Parts: sequence; C-alpha cells; structure tokens
Amino acid sequence: MKDKKKDIRALTKEQLQQFFVSQGDKSFRGTQVYEWLWGKGAHSFEDMTNISKDTRQMLNENFVINHIRVDQMQRSSDGTIKNAVKLHDDLTVESVLIPTPSRTTACVSSQVGCSLDCKFCATAKLKRMRNLNPDEIYDQVVAIDNESRLYFDKPLSNIVFMGMGEPLMNYNNVLKAIEMITSPEGLGMSPKRITVSTSGVPKMIKRMADEEVKFKLAVSLHSAIDEVRTSIMPFNATFPLNDLREALEYWYAKTKSRITYEYVVWKDINDSRRDVEALVRFCKYVPCKVNLIEYNPIGDDHFKQAPESTTNLYVRELERNGITCTVRRSRGKDIDAACGQLANKSKEVAV
Repeated sequence: MKDKKKDIRALTKEQLQQFFVSQGDKSFRGTQVYEWLWGKGAHSFEDMTNISKDTRQMLNENFVINHIRVDQMQRSSDGTIKNAVKLHDDLTVESVLIPTPSRTTACVSSQVGCSLDCKFCATAKLKRMRNLNPDEIYDQVVAIDNESRLYFDKPLSNIVFMGMGEPLMNYNNVLKAIEMITSPEGLGMSPKRITVSTSGVPKMIKRMADEEVKFKLAVSLHSAIDEVRTSIMPFNATFPLNDLREALEYWYAKTKSRITYEYVVWKDINDSRRDVEALVRFCKYVPCKVNLIEYNPIGDDHFKQAPESTTNLYVRELERNGITCTVRRSRGKDIDAACGQLANKSKEVAV
C-alpha cells in the first residue's frame, strides 16, 4: 500500500528548512515554501511560481496541501454570509462572516461537532468527529477575509471563536492557528481583535493565563446558579461555577484583560429576579461586561426567548450595579447562521 503523504503545513518553518537541506538544497528554499503556504495561501505546489518545476514535482511526490474548500456559501438578507466548509476528509464545518458598517467579523469553528452538551445549541446535537487542525482553522479565516474584501471592500477586522466546537477542548491547535493568524508570516492580525469563547473549562483558562495570551476571552455563561446552568449545560456538573469563578479570577490577575459573558435569557429557565441577582453577584468577582444575546431557535420547544421586559430587567440591574451590558441582536437567522444555529440545517440561497 502506498504511504499516505504528509500534510506539508504540519511542518514548522525550521522543519521545512531541514527537509530541503536533507534533499541537498539550501535552507532558504524552506522559507520560500513556508511563505507560499501561509502568507500567500497557496492551494497547490504549482502555485509556487518562484520555485523550480523539479522542486515542485519533488514536493508533490512527498507532501499534500490539505486545503479547505467552501462547498456552499449562503447570504442572509442582512448581509451575513455562511460558509459550509468541506475538509480534506469530506467532513464539513461552518463559518460565518458578520458585516457591520465599521467592520467585518469572522465566526470560525474549532471542531467537527462539539465535545460538550449544551442543550440549546444545534452543534451540540452532533457527535464530535474530530478536532480541526491549525491550518483548517486558519483557512476559514483566509476564506472569510477574501469574502470581506470581495463583498464589502474591506479586510477582515475581527475574529471570534464562536462557531462549531469548544475551542479549549482543541487547545493546542487553536493556539497554533491564532499564532499563524497574528504572525507577520501569516495574516498579521492583532491578537486584540481575536476573541476565544468558551463554555468554561477552568484548567484550560488558567493555562491560557499562564501562557500570557494576548487575545480576549468570552464565556458562554447563561446562568450564575449551578443547578440552572447544569440543567441547560450538563458539563457544568463537572466544571461548576465556583471552579469557573476561580479560573476567571486567576485569568484577570494574570492578564488584566476584562472578560465578556455571553448570556441568553429564556422564558421559565433563567428569567426570575433570583437569576438576575445571581448574575450581578457573579459579575462582581472580576471586571467584565455582559452581552445579552437574542435566542435563536433550533427546533426545541423547551427553549423560548424571554419577553423584552425580562431582558430590560437584566439591563437595569446590571447597569445599576455598574456592569457594562449590551443587548446583541442576532444576525443571519434566515440562513441559520446565528448564535447556536450552526449545523442546524442548510438550504440553498442564491448568492
């Protein structure tokens, strides 16, 4: 059986340089190839026009470039774009481009399916098939940057890891992808324009703090009462709020970076004054802001958006206690591209 070729983007620049030296070539050739792979986004060795034909042939015999492919692109009536991204093994993930007048934001996936079990999220209903590799995460960003330039005449300005999967359950690959996104040899984006959103894995939050990461942290919270949170996010039984709070205090002590809490208010789940007061108390542990998010249905009648009067109660009490709060309206609902809807369903929409 023929040996399976290695994905060349799994090699570091130093490993590429060493490979060329082992082939009797100069180490700078590895640097050239590395620039094609990351800075120029080459999809094939034939794209590498300043490399000799013989060298390209040799690379083709030894390696592959497992590039993603945007299999389907849908555009919402509000301008949001959702990509169904086909991976090299025919698995699919989704990513989203969210435009506003001042910026464009990429919402990217980190896993095929999800490791966790949040009951209100369509992705959580899928079995986790595998983690995404750093290059597969990077490619989603490149594809959305290209779409941003094509359709909105501006480069991508922000990235949020709020797509399919729990980023901190794919820790090494997510951080490697961010390293390449922020590297001058990659996309050169500022880490301050990147937000990693987690459902709350205390050990990994502390690890990020120890590694002095420069990107922002968001936590999908949705309740500051353990029994309520566990009922909608069962993994909370393993990672309870006290452990999460301790990890977030550690994060802030190390990074001095304010945390964002993502919070959906549902009817008959977290819509009481007790729920509001618990959130206010939780917010006082570390400097933070709260995004109150509109719920996006996934076909489960148990979850219903709370009335606006309840959202207004949250806003009043948070602001009365000096906590920054915004109400975030969903984008891309008509193509199931809004928060919690990824992988819910797909439908053909003319581009």
